[in-house]
Amino acid sequence: MSVQHNLSTVQTFLEGLGGGRPPEALATVFAPDLSLEIPGQSGAFPWVGRGAGREAMIAFIHDLRDLTEPLAFDVEDILANEGRAVVVGALRTRVKRTGKVIVSPFVLIFGFTDQLVSRFQMLEDSHAVAEAAR
Repeated sequence: MSVQHNLSTVQTFLEGLGGGRPPEALATVFAPDLSLEIPGQSGAFPWVGRGAGREAMIAFIHDLRDLTEPLAFDVEDILANEGRAVVVGALRTRVKRTGKVIVSPFVLIFGFTDQLVSRFQMLEDSHAVAEAAR
């Protein structure tokens, strides 16, 4: 696996996420047995917790688009090696149901196996997320 492949995969995913590509198309870079983890307060949003499989990523993207409105998604850096890519940034997102805005730094961790993303972890200010959901 190459560093360039991992960088390119992550960049393409991020561009597609912001560009409105269908979740099913975006999910093709994820392994069928994907491990998805988004720590936080259970019940704040459907995606908080652990998920498995490519379908978990499709559901995450659908729910993210249905329940929130992105205001800013600033990528500060993308770091990669042969087995992992890490995205560091900051976001501002409005929760559609409450109108509250989440302001948070974030880190996205993509683990690769056989040129597919086999692990996805999102770290953000889980307290701010839970507060905005209420």
